[in-house]
Amino acid sequence: MPDSQEQITAEIVESHRVYAKAREESGQESRHVLRDFAPYRSSILRHPKQPLVVAGDPEAVELTGPVFGVTDVTALDSDLTRQHVGEPMGERITVTGRVLDRAGRPVRGQLVEVWQANAAGRYAHQRDDHPAPLDPNFTGVGRCLTDGDGRYAFTTIKPGPYPWRNHVNAWRPAHIHFSLFGTAFTQRLVTQMYFPGDPLFPYDPIFNSVPDEQARQRMVAAYDHDLSVPEWSRGFTWDIVLDGAFEGEHR
Repeated sequence: MPDSQEQITAEIVESHRVYAKAREESGQESRHVLRDFAPYRSSILRHPKQPLVVAGDPEAVELTGPVFGVTDVTALDSDLTRQHVGEPMGERITVTGRVLDRAGRPVRGQLVEVWQANAAGRYAHQRDDHPAPLDPNFTGVGRCLTDGDGRYAFTTIKPGPYPWRNHVNAWRPAHIHFSLFGTAFTQRLVTQMYFPGDPLFPYDPIFNSVPDEQARQRMVAAYDHDLSVPEWSRGFTWDIVLDGAFEGEHR
């Protein structure tokens, strides 16, 4: 029988308590996801348990790996509301921010990809059998290249929360998946951006698999009223730092 929300929440609280005590004693902050986070049940079975294998010749990997050209990414790719004949259902939003390196310098020409559920909390994917409506005018995928200031921008629909089978009555907070490449296709960060004030935060083991409270808050976008367009969309900003104090850091 699946675990109850009460059991999962109790495990989350205990894990955070243990982390807070360890941080107080060591003074060291953990900015990464706990890959063996027990409340996230499936991670116990699939997280890496051995050291990563280092490629012998990174340049050789690049020669056989995927490539992309500037002409392959168009302005239409970054507007998820204009990829079909009709208007998608839901609240239109703009999401923008800067991709920076550890020194605060813009990362230019960065490929940024996003994917997300629709306003009803359903993905346009054959494995998503959530009994919520599909939107024929919303596929939920987009991409863009960062500009000279390291900025990316997407127009999309605010995704809805959705159930998943981690435990009884498990619901994911609304989120957008982000994928970014570094200077090579062998360098990739996949993460999630959340929305401020979501009431599902305390109950979600994926969000809470980041043990540090400040690090978790860096995954939450900020509402930006100046970015909102009158009678059109609300605006959110979310910056991403690559190659931080710890490799793969984002904030």
